[in-house]
Amino acid sequence: MATATTTMNVAIAPSVRPEEAMDMRRVFAFLAMVFGMFMAILDIQIVSASLGEIQAGLAAGPDEIAWVQTSYLVAEVIMIPLSGFLGRLLSTRVLFTISAAGFTAASGLAATATNMDQMIVYRAIQGFIGGGMIPSVFAAAYTIFPPSKRSVVTPMIGLVATLAPTIGPTIGGYLSHAFSWHALFLVNIIPGIMVTAAAWTLIDFDEGDHSLFKRFDWIGLAGMAAFLGSLEYVLEEGPQYDWLQDDTVFKFAVIMVIGAVVFFWRSFRAAVPVVDFSAFKDINFTFGSIFSFVMGIGLYGLTYLYPLYLGRIRGYDSLMIGEAVFISGAAMFVTAPISGFLSRKLDPRLILLIGFLGFAAGTWMTTGLTSDWDYNELIVPQIFRGVSLMLCMVTISNLALGTLSPDKMKNASGLFNLTRNLGGAVGLALINTLLIHRSDMHYTRLSESVSWSNPEALKQLSQMAGNLKAHGIDGATGAIAQMAGRVHLQAQVMAFADIFYLLTVLFAMLAVFAVMMRRPPASAGGGGGH
Repeated sequence: MATATTTMNVAIAPSVRPEEAMDMRRVFAFLAMVFGMFMAILDIQIVSASLGEIQAGLAAGPDEIAWVQTSYLVAEVIMIPLSGFLGRLLSTRVLFTISAAGFTAASGLAATATNMDQMIVYRAIQGFIGGGMIPSVFAAAYTIFPPSKRSVVTPMIGLVATLAPTIGPTIGGYLSHAFSWHALFLVNIIPGIMVTAAAWTLIDFDEGDHSLFKRFDWIGLAGMAAFLGSLEYVLEEGPQYDWLQDDTVFKFAVIMVIGAVVFFWRSFRAAVPVVDFSAFKDINFTFGSIFSFVMGIGLYGLTYLYPLYLGRIRGYDSLMIGEAVFISGAAMFVTAPISGFLSRKLDPRLILLIGFLGFAAGTWMTTGLTSDWDYNELIVPQIFRGVSLMLCMVTISNLALGTLSPDKMKNASGLFNLTRNLGGAVGLALINTLLIHRSDMHYTRLSESVSWSNPEALKQLSQMAGNLKAHGIDGATGAIAQMAGRVHLQAQVMAFADIFYLLTVLFAMLAVFAVMMRRPPASAGGGGGH
């Protein structure tokens, strides 16, 4: 009887295919990697709400302080595509451990900086070394886990990739208010040590191929560094210095072109190129990279636009801005498990379509922006943004990387992440340029209507002058200055609305192209964890 029962239990027990089993050691290793990626991406934006405090602490000029972010971004954008080659050369374990340890050490050094030169160097080291952690996580997600687990894994990395830059200003604002700007960097020390230890102890996904070092393309590396570093500088500094009219921007643009020629020539001619572009032969990866580029515009562009509007138009301080934009992060957090569930139930192209249309709807709502808009008016657009970002990010990752073979995954994940960062850089440059030019255009047009022949304008000037005279101030001169300030403020608000309109058009157009992608088969990519 006992034998029969045992036989029956064996017969009815669900069989678990070996390739679907989860190795808990690898699960914990992956979680440590995800946390490391979170720190690296968070540090792009964690300083954005506290630049004033850092500027005061380092006695930096207004033109210098922007390099606290720029130096990090320039260095990171060089490392991200390079990480694919380094991962094959050193192994994921060695690369991630070095990246986590170096990022932690550079964070500690940044907290000890006493002048801007030191801060720029330390932030560049932090961005370059930390940049190696980001693509490693994407590559690991699609190689160590079976396809059936993607609905759990990809929402996790999608949440980190989108949430970290979104809540960066919020966390930075709280830390700098509660402690000092040094806390923005010191907060990385203990978690960084833990991630470094976990990476060295737990990661065992692959082995490095040290023979690749003998064939390393140093010329290609120099070309890539010149191209991407100069590109980032031109995009960061171009809008405020009238692009090529500035000598320094022009020189970096020339270096960028020369570097691009050398880099792409070597990429297609070298035996072992620094960056392998063969992943673009996969149409899904190509479309996914294009979508990732545009999502970078939506992710970093709106993370920049909302705080800029609240600070410049509404006069919010860094803490108030952080609290106001946190709603997008909350929406992402809630949507993460939902996006994982939907990825199992719906065609990913349909999810992408919904995400892009949701993004367009959120920016369309903001085209009616006025100078009176506050926290309450921005709640719904930010919810749309957070939900849509989460749906798009998870789905784009699955579609772009889900059909690639494991041997292409490391290079492909570096390129995929690079497109998102470059999208953000290009988006910010375009946004800043449009803000300047559209503000000037609207100011000119509004000024023409506010003339001495306009009865309403004369009436308001008279009221302003009367109010100023009652306080003992020169009414005529003060009234004209106040009117000019009102016109300038309204011109800026109209420029913000124009940009939201253009973003609406952009994401509505992308929704049309979403159906052109090929749905990845359930067993594609990653090799089931092998």
